[in-house]
Amino acid sequence: MRGARWLLLVAMAIIVSAVGVQYRAQKKALKRQALPKPAVLPASVGLDAEQWSYTRYDKENHTVAVEIVAKDARQAKDATQTDLTGVRLKLHHQHQDTYDLVMSPAATYYSNDERLYSDGPVDIVLAIPNGEDSNPKLTTIHSSGVTYDTNTGKAQTDRPATFTFRNGHGKAVGASYDPNTHELRMYKDVEMDWYPPGPNAKPMKIEATSLYYQEAIEEVWLKPWGRLTRENTVVEGYESVVRLEDKSIRSVETTRAHGTDTYPNRKLQYAGDHIWADFNDDGVVDQIKAEGNAQLTSTSEATETTMTAAHVEMNFQSQNGQSVLTRVNASGNSMAKEAPLPAPGREPGETHVLRSESIEMIMQPGGKDIQVVKAPGAGNLEFVPNLPVQHHRAVTGKDFLIAYGAQNHLDTFHATDVSTSTDPSQEERKRNIGVTHTASRDLFARFQPNSSEVATIDQSGDFTYEQGLRHASAKKATFDNKANVMVLDGAARVSDDTGATTASQIHMDQRTGDFTAEGDVRSMRLPDKGQTKSGMLSGDEPMQAQAHKMLSSNRNKTVHYEGDVHLWQGANRIQAATVDVDRQKSTLVADGNVISDLWEQPKDKNDSGKTDGTGKNADADGSQKQNDSGNKGPAVPIRTLVKAPHLVYTDSDRLAIYTGGVVLDRLNTQVKAKELHAYLAEEGADSRLIKAIADGNVEIDQTVTDRTRVGKAEHCEYYTENQKVVLRGGAPEFVDSLKGNAHGVELTYFANDDRLLVNGSPEQPAKSRIKRR
Repeated sequence: MRGARWLLLVAMAIIVSAVGVQYRAQKKALKRQALPKPAVLPASVGLDAEQWSYTRYDKENHTVAVEIVAKDARQAKDATQTDLTGVRLKLHHQHQDTYDLVMSPAATYYSNDERLYSDGPVDIVLAIPNGEDSNPKLTTIHSSGVTYDTNTGKAQTDRPATFTFRNGHGKAVGASYDPNTHELRMYKDVEMDWYPPGPNAKPMKIEATSLYYQEAIEEVWLKPWGRLTRENTVVEGYESVVRLEDKSIRSVETTRAHGTDTYPNRKLQYAGDHIWADFNDDGVVDQIKAEGNAQLTSTSEATETTMTAAHVEMNFQSQNGQSVLTRVNASGNSMAKEAPLPAPGREPGETHVLRSESIEMIMQPGGKDIQVVKAPGAGNLEFVPNLPVQHHRAVTGKDFLIAYGAQNHLDTFHATDVSTSTDPSQEERKRNIGVTHTASRDLFARFQPNSSEVATIDQSGDFTYEQGLRHASAKKATFDNKANVMVLDGAARVSDDTGATTASQIHMDQRTGDFTAEGDVRSMRLPDKGQTKSGMLSGDEPMQAQAHKMLSSNRNKTVHYEGDVHLWQGANRIQAATVDVDRQKSTLVADGNVISDLWEQPKDKNDSGKTDGTGKNADADGSQKQNDSGNKGPAVPIRTLVKAPHLVYTDSDRLAIYTGGVVLDRLNTQVKAKELHAYLAEEGADSRLIKAIADGNVEIDQTVTDRTRVGKAEHCEYYTENQKVVLRGGAPEFVDSLKGNAHGVELTYFANDDRLLVNGSPEQPAKSRIKRR
């Protein structure tokens, strides 16, 4: 055992000796090959090196967090900052396979707060995939005076900065980027050009006081002010939010906002307390919503249309890369105003103002002109004149529907449960024409082509009309604006302070009040104030009439009736085929089977024309006696019935002329002749007949209980007060069935006292023949 240990010790000694020899040999060789020692650093320099690098690890994830490399590094002795040149910094994103790259020709690294600062130019590339280098599609920021926090990865500068990204480029004064929140901030004077990826997309320019790009949620915030411009479309406001989808702008939300959309021959302007705009893949506006004091103004070559409401929603359609307005919905105290624009050689129409809780406007193809405007529910449409000859009109109703033709000219208008008012024009006010009011369950208006001037208005369902003292009603009414004529259909009625007329149909001239009534015409005319009580149909009671047709003019002072005409006032009546009444000339003309039926009422002057019940009846022979009060006049009503083809009555001399073959019946007396002149009593006599003068084949018959009297002559005078009959002309003859007959030049008979006077001449001596009982 001892021998073995000794051998082991000897072997170990030999090995150690061999290693020592080999070590000394290698040391000599290395000494010969070693580079010269660098010069000793100055006392003020702590580090001066090439290909400097710095790496910081994420202790939690055991991964590289920050890498900094530089071509050169220099550090003052005992200093915490290192000056670097040719700097490249990589900030790795945890849980992502990307990193941010910061590049600068020169920078200073502050180790105490792990901050890199470059006073010169700096380029920052965001979100580079691991294993790849920078490419133009990535977001790149170029600036100077940049501070980069290697601990948080946040980069910041207050100097001008430019930036590029996959869909655009921009600039600002001052910028920062935080990779932890993925927020890119541009402090002021921001300008950005954004290029949507769509094949037909056009660039969007973004301007703002400051901008925040929230990459993680794909939102861009413009604070406090911002503006977006795409070709001819501009939206600007405050506290704006731009929402992205796959780097494309999808919507914009902004407050205290307004915008414009301007193209040749059309311009769109909108505003609101709050505006939302949605865009399609090409960056073209799909929809715009305005909330709070919302306003939209659409201007075409001929008109300017303005809508205001609490909420306005505009829908667009993309046509050839342009946003074309297709539909507008307004709600909440909505108003739509369409005003004509001045143009050489073109007179402006009225301005139209529609008010309703909600209004829908549908545009013509092309978006510059209106096709339809709808206002469900209650509304008001106002026509505001722009010329002295135009009328101010207002329509209140429900469910408004307005259709437009070319160049925003009104085509048709419909509403229900309608009431209207039309103010007189300037010229009409000089003629004291008042406001016109109408009402109906339904209204449909047509307008003149290419003018927006009302052509016709149809109103149906309980139609009513009022203009000053003039009133009308019907089942349906049609108004012709050019002719200023209103046609009333079905249970038609017109009235004023002078009377009223009803008919199946009435045509009325609204300028003059003249009208034509047809079909079952019935009219009532009040007595004229201050009118004397003489006349064929005059008196305290209204004059009434019925006919197939009636024409009224001059405020119902001139009236023509035709077709089975009946006129009556109290008990007095006239029938004829036609009747013309002229109250200015105080004449009445009747033609065709004329029948005048007049009554003399009992009279007592002591009680203002009312009978006191004490008057005596007429004698059996028809004679007329005084009543007990001593006043002359009939004790009972007396009827005077005259039939003739033609009648002319003149109130100035109270003369009624009957022609064409006349028959007069009064009490028990009948007068036949070719022509008869009837003279009516003075005022207060209630159309009492004073006398009747008949000419041409006159025959007068009187019939009493026990006798008849017949007189014949060419001329006859009949006096009602004393029942006097005078016959002359031709060969007068008087035959009394009880007393005989008489012939002479003139025969006078007094029915009251049964006397007969016979006058002859040498050529024609009087003859009489008396019957003996």
